Amino acid sequence: MAVGGCFCGKVRIKYNGQPLASGLCHCLDCRKLTGALYTYNYVVRSAELDISGSLKEVAKTSDSGNNIRNFFCPDCGTPLFGQKIKSDRDFNEITILRAGIFDDIQILNDRKPEAEIYTDR
Repeated sequence: MAVGGCFCGKVRIKYNGQPLASGLCHCLDCRKLTGALYTYNYVVRSAELDISGSLKEVAKTSDSGNNIRNFFCPDCGTPLFGQKIKSDRDFNEITILRAGIFDDIQILNDRKPEAEIYTDR
């Protein structure tokens, strides 16, 4: 089980499963979301997440044209995960989990990025 959370500790996330994919994203949204040149993300099943604490949600049309929603800690602002909003306005069964939230760095060493996208930005 992977455990992590936000900077201030008020939001905690437990992940019970194996990522479907992992990768680095250089899109404009990920850069603006984090203030970094790219994000390191795990693609996971939403049902395998156990989230405690309050979240702030920000929905928008992404750089790619998809409708997305991103979730943050409302107190410290840590970006935690994102989801694509389906056409029926329901959330996706897949979550893009920000890999940097994990407490144990070994998780990142065990699962290297498999892809790198939007590198021509």
